[in-house]
Amino acid sequence: MSFTAKNCNDRNETETRAELIDPVLRQRGWLHEQGMIKREVSAGAIEIVGGKARRRAQGRADYTLRVVIGQASQPLALGLIEAKRERLHPRSGLQQGRGYAEAKRLNVPFVFATNGHLFVEFDRFTGQTSQLRPLAEFPTPAELQARYEAGMGFALTDIAAQPLLQPYSDGETGRRYYQDAAIRATLEKIARCVRNGELQRALLILATGAGKTFIAVNLLKRLSDAGHLTRALFVCDRDELRTQALIAFQRVFGSDAAEVKSDGSGGNRAKHARIHIATYQTLGIDDDDDASFLCMHYPPDFFSHVVIDECHRSAFGKWSAVLTRNAQAVQIGLTATPRTLKIKPLADAIDLATQAHIDEAAKITADNLQYFGEPVYEYDMAQAMADGYLAFCQIRKGRVNLDQTGLTLEQIMAHNPRDALTGLPVGVEEVRARYEAPSFEDRVMLPDRVIAMCADLFKYLIETGGPEQKTVIFCARDSHADAVAAEMGNLYANWCKTQQRQPVADYAFKCTGKSDGSKLLADFRGADRRYFIATTVDLLTTGVDVPKLRNVVFFRYVRSPINFYQMIGRGTRIDEPSGKLMFYVYDYTNATDLFGAEFITEQRSLTSGLGGDRPPPEPVIMVDGIAVTVKSEGDYVLGQVDGRDQPIALDEYKRRLAAQLLAEAPTLAEFRQRWAEPDERVALLEKLKQGGYPPSALQSIQQMADYDLYDVLIDLGFHIAPRTRQERVQAFFIEHDAWLDGLPAQTAAAIRAIVGQFERDGTAALESRRMFETPAFKAAGGIGALAAGGEPSALIQAAKARMFAV
Repeated sequence: MSFTAKNCNDRNETETRAELIDPVLRQRGWLHEQGMIKREVSAGAIEIVGGKARRRAQGRADYTLRVVIGQASQPLALGLIEAKRERLHPRSGLQQGRGYAEAKRLNVPFVFATNGHLFVEFDRFTGQTSQLRPLAEFPTPAELQARYEAGMGFALTDIAAQPLLQPYSDGETGRRYYQDAAIRATLEKIARCVRNGELQRALLILATGAGKTFIAVNLLKRLSDAGHLTRALFVCDRDELRTQALIAFQRVFGSDAAEVKSDGSGGNRAKHARIHIATYQTLGIDDDDDASFLCMHYPPDFFSHVVIDECHRSAFGKWSAVLTRNAQAVQIGLTATPRTLKIKPLADAIDLATQAHIDEAAKITADNLQYFGEPVYEYDMAQAMADGYLAFCQIRKGRVNLDQTGLTLEQIMAHNPRDALTGLPVGVEEVRARYEAPSFEDRVMLPDRVIAMCADLFKYLIETGGPEQKTVIFCARDSHADAVAAEMGNLYANWCKTQQRQPVADYAFKCTGKSDGSKLLADFRGADRRYFIATTVDLLTTGVDVPKLRNVVFFRYVRSPINFYQMIGRGTRIDEPSGKLMFYVYDYTNATDLFGAEFITEQRSLTSGLGGDRPPPEPVIMVDGIAVTVKSEGDYVLGQVDGRDQPIALDEYKRRLAAQLLAEAPTLAEFRQRWAEPDERVALLEKLKQGGYPPSALQSIQQMADYDLYDVLIDLGFHIAPRTRQERVQAFFIEHDAWLDGLPAQTAAAIRAIVGQFERDGTAALESRRMFETPAFKAAGGIGALAAGGEPSALIQAAKARMFAV
């Protein structure tokens, strides 16, 4: 084996791609200009610079290999290449590539890793890993296509496969990599079902805020363009979701998409449309399952395609009627939290007919996996946060002493318990079964507990930017929400008094169903100077987007993983205009232990209609005078362990991140070299992020806003005391003064102006073209002054290397 351009092991990853890999791929028929090679990118993880959260450069996979069938067709992704620098073993990138293709769900069956000389392959169809082979033997597009077709069980020339080849109506620029992967996965499942004569059902699981509506619109559009769609029904269960979906569908389908609604004379507004957008309420599907509007206007099997949005959410007897009346349609379920059913014996009082009815309904609505089958595609919350599509989540846990120790019956009776509504004393028998920790504020109200928890939360708000932050606090019941809103208002009023400022109106308010809180949601969502703290029970768990929400707080115990994920989902939206790229979860009840839990529906709960988290109707007991303290249990980061979302303690997060960093850059010299080269640095950070531990999370939790990410990582991996950006600039001017003096005076001044930008914006400032537009650089003589000392790019690179060597 010969090495012509450089000696073996000399090329970095960028050079390996350009000099060794790209030429061979072209020789084997993979032509970039025809769309056969694509660098899939993510939005870019969140990092903290200058005290503010902002996006880092886009993340990316090394190469996605795509075949092109005809000039106007959509390129179809089949494989992924993970490129490693020349001196590394070819196998070293395989696990990472598999993680990107599988865990991150790029949805390609073939994964390759190479160092530019040898390559190794993992075939997801067979589960087999190949032996090392020369890169010159890399599969051609025709060879990979043939293997794909054999593995899928259909040919790309088959009629069933034609939707896979339909281009996006607005091109590929608007879609995200996982959305494309989800659409391909669904179309592949449909094509296999057609080929095998099976019912065409598919389940997609994507985090709240990941763009399920975009997927539904483009999925149906490509089916329509292939001539496979006659009429489609999109069903959701909120008016707000219907409005959002209608706008999205009409943007692509125009007047061919319409809202299902009475026209006032007994007709249907959507009668002549091909895409019908409905809530199950407008279809007349209610608790008695009469489906009046559906049956009146839509005969059986009217639709060729049915999409159920948030398919976990509806209780039995609702949208199942849509599917049973369109049994031959392509049926697609969308959700972030798919239900599975856990069978439990029902009470003897329930007759067999009711049992049979519940069993039948449960097959569809309470067990998404049983009805739709295993998900064809998944994109979870932790991955969306790592990719920068959802706001980064930092978790702070605190525990109330009483919740850990509980109260004895004797302790409660010693404090003269009374009825919360009448104020009358209550006896031992009324209290006996209501003093365990999970019932605090649910059945046993403790005013001192409310005061202590609110004080602890208010302290955190002060530490993280002030009390005027959009915050939702989940409470145990309506009266608990009242008490928390009042106490947060008191704390705020006292704080304003000490700060000598005028408090804003409506700072804290109750927002529950009983208080008709839905009328206040628009104010909570839109107002910038009012309505900051919303206390609720479950009104804000689903269907309400508040992009500016910065804090999600658990003062109540949560038992349902589905409800928990929906609650967390209220904070995950990014709001670029306000600069909101992250949010806090304050957990006082161990609710975050539900991260990664299975979404199980117990069959018993279907008979009562309860979701498992609603407060019981028992009278509430009030107990005063209990000593309450709140103890911090530390900071956590949401990450993944064994493929499941899980809060990871800061120390453990640091240990795992350090191990990954050293695996990629074993020495400080290598780390510094890679950091100074933009492509190498981006690749390094992407590898760390792909491993599930984005370093920007560590920067945020350790409150290192004044430090560049470079210093965060050298502290973590190489135990070198970090320097703030200001300290690093000062050290550069001191330690490299002789180098600057050896340059022409105007060149030195220009470099000083450029380096000075590092103090404000970190490494990115040394690589942005905007550095040439700053007043300081222009005052130093601009690009002409820099060029007086040599090639500008070489001088800047030298300055960067020296910056990171001090």
